Amino acid sequence: MSFPQSFLDDLRARVGLADIVGTSVKLIKRGREYSGLCPFHSEKSPSFTVNEQKGFYHCFGCGAHGDVISFLMNNRGLTFVEAVEMLANQVGMEVPKQSREAEEREKKAKTLYEVMEAACVFYERTLRMPEGREGLDYFHRRGLDDGTIAAFRLGFAPDSRGALKAALKREDIDEGAMIEAGLLIDPEGEDRQSYDRFRGRVMFPILDRRGRVVAFGGRVMGDTKPKYLNSPDTPLFHKGSLLYGLPQAREAARQDAPIIVTEGYMDVIALHRAGYRGAVAPLGTAVTEEQIGELWKMTNEPVLCLDGDAAGKRAAVRAAERAIPILRPGKSLRFSILPEGEDPDSMVGTADGVAAFRKLLDAAVPLAELVWRLDTAGRPIDTPERRAALEADIHNRIAAIGDEAVRHQYQNMFRDRVWQLFRGEKPKAGTGNRNGGAGYGNGGARGKKFMPGGRRGKKDYFWEPAGKAVPGMSHSPTRKRRYVQDCILLATLINHPHLHDDVGERLGIYSCVDSELDNLRRGVLKLLDGDPGLDFEAVKTHLERDGLSRTVLRVVGSDIIAHAAFARPETPLERARAGWEQVFSMAVSALEDEEAQYAVRQLAADVSEEEWERFSHRREDQARRRENVFKLDD
Repeated sequence: MSFPQSFLDDLRARVGLADIVGTSVKLIKRGREYSGLCPFHSEKSPSFTVNEQKGFYHCFGCGAHGDVISFLMNNRGLTFVEAVEMLANQVGMEVPKQSREAEEREKKAKTLYEVMEAACVFYERTLRMPEGREGLDYFHRRGLDDGTIAAFRLGFAPDSRGALKAALKREDIDEGAMIEAGLLIDPEGEDRQSYDRFRGRVMFPILDRRGRVVAFGGRVMGDTKPKYLNSPDTPLFHKGSLLYGLPQAREAARQDAPIIVTEGYMDVIALHRAGYRGAVAPLGTAVTEEQIGELWKMTNEPVLCLDGDAAGKRAAVRAAERAIPILRPGKSLRFSILPEGEDPDSMVGTADGVAAFRKLLDAAVPLAELVWRLDTAGRPIDTPERRAALEADIHNRIAAIGDEAVRHQYQNMFRDRVWQLFRGEKPKAGTGNRNGGAGYGNGGARGKKFMPGGRRGKKDYFWEPAGKAVPGMSHSPTRKRRYVQDCILLATLINHPHLHDDVGERLGIYSCVDSELDNLRRGVLKLLDGDPGLDFEAVKTHLERDGLSRTVLRVVGSDIIAHAAFARPETPLERARAGWEQVFSMAVSALEDEEAQYAVRQLAADVSEEEWERFSHRREDQARRRENVFKLDD
């Protein structure tokens, strides 16, 4: 039995090769590839590599090579059909039933690729002819050189109802195939003739993952509406599943280039010219779940860089709402909203535009922050009923997250932010209402509505970069101290994995003050629960493979180790254990001193009476030891 090539291509694209191989081989990420011991022959040093981006595995020892389907066939003894059915079941794809009709469709698809390629060549050729002069001048006015025009295979559709149709007929291409490929419009009525869909427009070919032309986008030269026109859905093209610039971005992702989602074709091309070869754009629609999945195959956190107008902001909100249900560990989005009236094309075209654009990317807002602002921005919470409504809205939004681990992290983070928001922060002198505290619970004027962000209102701060003062993001001295303590606890365990037997159970019922740190805490414990014999280098390697490299580097960096030298890997185990115990006691005591009482109650509910009693006895000594916690090496 054979399957349509389009189905197999889609299946390979949806399945994570490293995930499948990782069920049989312990993989370690090295650069852009994974390595491990070959499952097909006996070896002591790893010579087996997995390239997720290219979708193949290779063993330099025995020569085994193939894709995800062949891996299952060779590793588990499955037939081709069994391997395909197993993978399809995992990703929720329906296996097509092979029939004579299916074979005919596959042949027709091959023919349609040829039709689309012929059309692309026609549009490219026309751009260089007298009737395409208007289009070529347009591209030159937009700053594109001939090399860029050729690289993106840009073209021109003449303002004629039959120019493309006549040209392709001369190449013996069937008119029915042109209609099915979306190149011609077939009007209703037996006596009416089909005619070219694209007329008087510059043409942007849309390519699939393999670089084949599957559709076109055309921009009109005059004032005709619509300004942009895309191919309709066809057997080759579904606009909600592809991205403009996808083949180039896939290649750039292999070089660790950032993946940037823009709004238009020219934005993508302009960013490519500015050095951002990972730029892509949706095809006339808001970013879909399928497109988000495609982005995540290239990078863990693509940046949506949208225009600074109302439509761009609405697109960002729609993308966030579509991403929330499909979030999974390590996979998220970031958002960068350009200044009002700017788009990537206009911005990087100025003298200082590239540097300014880089700053905007660096200040991109994480999805979690955007989700928080969606429900809290400019919202009054001056009555119990309004507070309850806010909590309900936040709960309902988080409940949509399908992955349990990610949902748990959002619940922890938003629980802390809601507590801070309701408690309020007393504004510093000269700052007015910036942190949203004056007006409720801290001496603010009675009767005034407390609104997150104070009087600045929703539109003034909603799109500010991450790191600026926004509701729930203030950091008190106690919170900062707890953050450092949490880093020390994790750094000590990462550098001394053998401590896991003594501290793992207690750390398992503990929640870090920062969501990223808490995610790392869970990752370390899960890793050491499954493989307690790892050394500290192997622990770091595994955590980096799981997408936690940035947090690991922050935790074990010199800034943290400077506070607690006992966390260093060369420190004797007993000294590291003593330091960890003291810092953990401090952290637990801080929960009672400053953090919300619900955190203490949650810990108490999860811990045995005996263990919580030990915690209580330790608190009696905290006042004496509080100031000396970071001086163990003096």
